[in-house]
Amino acid sequence: MSAGVVDLEKLRHSCAQCSLQVLCLPAAIGGSDLEQLDDIVRNRRPLEPGESLFRAGQSLSSLYVAREGAFKTIATSEDGEAQVIGFHLPGELMGLDALGSGHHACDAEALTRATVCEVPLVQLESICAKLPGLQHQLLRIIGQGINRDQSHMEMLGRRQAAERVALFLHGFSERYRLLGRSGEMFVLPMSREDIASFLGMVIETVSRTLTKMQDDGVIAVRGRQVTVLDAARLDAIVHGPAKIAPGITRRG
Repeated sequence: MSAGVVDLEKLRHSCAQCSLQVLCLPAAIGGSDLEQLDDIVRNRRPLEPGESLFRAGQSLSSLYVAREGAFKTIATSEDGEAQVIGFHLPGELMGLDALGSGHHACDAEALTRATVCEVPLVQLESICAKLPGLQHQLLRIIGQGINRDQSHMEMLGRRQAAERVALFLHGFSERYRLLGRSGEMFVLPMSREDIASFLGMVIETVSRTLTKMQDDGVIAVRGRQVTVLDAARLDAIVHGPAKIAPGITRRG
């Protein structure tokens, strides 16, 4: 290789160096096993905001893990109405919607500039057969995805706008904690319009609800940055007043 030519393969971050390893991989995975997995993982070029990772109807060939940035998944009804059905942060698996039928049921679109690890499914199945720990970890991650889907259904089942928004913020707070980041101050990578679509609300109601929660001292909002000022009250909106810690009174 001539001088000055960049070897992109050597610059590629390996699974062993990745800060998300603890989220994606079983704790007991060894060095040689990591090498096997790293051999099949493809680091795709960065995606720009609004760029698609996969589209509905596309055949399932790979699973994806967001390494940096965030994504949304969008389902479109037969009459052409689009709805946001999920958001994905670093370390979270994408593409599971196609495991049943072999074809994606939704679009995945970058919310921010993002990078992903692409894991070809055929090769992943082969490695999982050799590494039971990886198989178990994948099942755990799939379970987390199912839990997020159930949480989404719970949000849509709540009648009060405040409850839906509180569930949404509470869920993101927990997901940021899993990433080793602050659960009290975080950035929502999506627009208010995306939040409204996800929660089955109109954008004006989302904005009014966030403003009301800020006026009540539960959160502080600055653009897309959210600061949880009163975690106990946020938890109480989500789970009911019985969850408030002793000695903490709920504001009227």
